[in-house]
Amino acid sequence: MVDAALPNDVLDVLIVGAGISGIDAACRFRELLPDVSIAVLERRERVGGTWDLFRYPGIRSDSDIFTLSFPFRPWRGERSLVDGDEIRDYLVDTVRERGVDRYIEFSTEVLGASWSSADQVWTVRTVVGPDRVERTRTARFVYFCSGYYSYAEPYTPDFPGVDDFAGTLVHPQHWPEDLDLAGKRVVVIGSGATAISLAPGAANAGAAVTILQRTPSYIFSVGRVDAVANVLRRVLPPATAHRVIRNKNIVRLWGLYAMARHFPAPTKQLIRRRATRLLGNQVVDDHFTPPYNPWDQRVCAIPDNDLYEDIREGRIAMVTDRIESFVPEGIRLASGRVLPADVVVTATGLTLQMLGGARLTVDGVPIDPGRTVIYQGALLSGVPNLAICVGYINSSWTLRADATARFVCRLVERMRRTGAGSVTPTLDGEVPADAPPMFGLAAGYIARSGHLLPRSTGAYPWTMTHNPLVDVRQADRSDLTEGLHYEPLRSVTPADPVESPSVAAPRS
Repeated sequence: MVDAALPNDVLDVLIVGAGISGIDAACRFRELLPDVSIAVLERRERVGGTWDLFRYPGIRSDSDIFTLSFPFRPWRGERSLVDGDEIRDYLVDTVRERGVDRYIEFSTEVLGASWSSADQVWTVRTVVGPDRVERTRTARFVYFCSGYYSYAEPYTPDFPGVDDFAGTLVHPQHWPEDLDLAGKRVVVIGSGATAISLAPGAANAGAAVTILQRTPSYIFSVGRVDAVANVLRRVLPPATAHRVIRNKNIVRLWGLYAMARHFPAPTKQLIRRRATRLLGNQVVDDHFTPPYNPWDQRVCAIPDNDLYEDIREGRIAMVTDRIESFVPEGIRLASGRVLPADVVVTATGLTLQMLGGARLTVDGVPIDPGRTVIYQGALLSGVPNLAICVGYINSSWTLRADATARFVCRLVERMRRTGAGSVTPTLDGEVPADAPPMFGLAAGYIARSGHLLPRSTGAYPWTMTHNPLVDVRQADRSDLTEGLHYEPLRSVTPADPVESPSVAAPRS
């Protein structure tokens, strides 16, 4: 069904997604380029993205809220690590306070986008509402803020005998609203951020919880309350305090990451000492000693040792083993032991998906993002007038999202100021055959689907650095000519360029 009667004006910028990235982008465009026309397309019925999708017990951020919140809207709560519903409320309030709610079109899924060099526009195919009415939108620039995983299809291994299980099987990404865990035996399969936050949440809901992991993860406890931050907020104006706290945490997080990468042995000892104080050597040896170095895979954070406290007090049991098969009463392990379960939670990870599943073509030629090279963590080689937003793997998502949004604003401003109709990242030569994915991480979801990700040469600007200390500067001051090919706007003569005020670097 196609509704051809709807207006189809050409937008300056079309933003896809109304999670943290899309909200940040809309706010930055309204702040830095208020005369640019924008729209935000969101497939769900509410803002929030990940924080609206995930509703499992215990959901929270494992990044501190001062770096996860926006630099232009200070966080005013007392805690540093906060629950998922608080984050979503913050995002809703930001949208209303900054006035970007009027640009968001809900229940609108982007299926694909086609670039025409002749017209210098993207034609974006969407379906709208429960009836999935087809609609096209046109825009000069498209900014995908839809993350890098599938909202519809989480990753669940093909467990033998799963159909024989007599209990309830659930993935955290599709948590049933009416699932009551009180008095239930719950087995959480997994060892990542979801599992270690869900397990304490399920225990608090009255469940007897077992975490079943194949391979341990590194877990680092951080304070739920940042005492230094609260002191600073008492003595400094809100905006100044937020900026100081944010910068303090950026430096601290990057310092810990750099220490792990350059000095893995002392980092392992530091993490181990913290764990053994509560759990003892044997438990740590059995369940919290990974066979790899910190940050070869993501390091997980827990607030105030909550997971360790629950293990020590018997509310959560740890099992490190492999699954042989499901049985009616639970899970049979490779060791022969059967874990009884009423509910099994498969916290087994994500399914990678670029561009929210949308298909791209440039002048009729399909584009495979996995065969492109990332430009400054934001653009795709050979693809005109399009940017993507992907957050950090080693720090707060918002740090990278805001840096990318500011970079895209600068790029759009330069195009308008110089009368450019298109900008295309152009890599000399072919994509290196051995170029790795833009995420330098040995996580399972990257090992499974890393071929879907843009490549990285490891050398600026054809890379994603995962270094907020560098990226903040690059977003505001990087050269906007190196590796970029501009074409003049065909509807505007070179003697009559579209003028726009210069974008000043915002304070962040």
